[in-house]
Amino acid sequence: MTLLQQAEAVFALLLAVFLGYIIGLDREHRDQPAGLRTHMLVCLGACLFTLLSKYGFTGNDNARVASNVVVGIGFLGAGVIIERRGTPHHLTTAANIWAAAAVGMAVGTGAWFLAIAAAVLIWIILAVIRRFSKDDKPANSQSADSD
Repeated sequence: MTLLQQAEAVFALLLAVFLGYIIGLDREHRDQPAGLRTHMLVCLGACLFTLLSKYGFTGNDNARVASNVVVGIGFLGAGVIIERRGTPHHLTTAANIWAAAAVGMAVGTGAWFLAIAAAVLIWIILAVIRRFSKDDKPANSQSADSD
């Protein structure tokens, strides 16, 4: 990688961390299992893997790295989901981690505007749409539909 490419990559990593911060704010505010640091690290890691695929493995099938990021994040999300009384919990958090990885990958490919738009949409879904959702419960509720 040239020095200019590395500088652009560092900017992409910083942008991914910032977008992960924006996405993780709602989860942190609601005291969910995956908060700020988790979402920042997921965005950063997905971005870094995508950048490495783009610059480090040229000439190879770069889509394999992307597909393995998706699988790995799916595994991480599955670890977040717990079952109580036969009902799954934290599905929104798991989906949020998955979406955060996609934002990081978008930044890594250079689709910065798309990544920013996606992060804003994720935040709107978590912070605004939640108010209209039937599973919106008080923060200390132990209901089956809580995130």
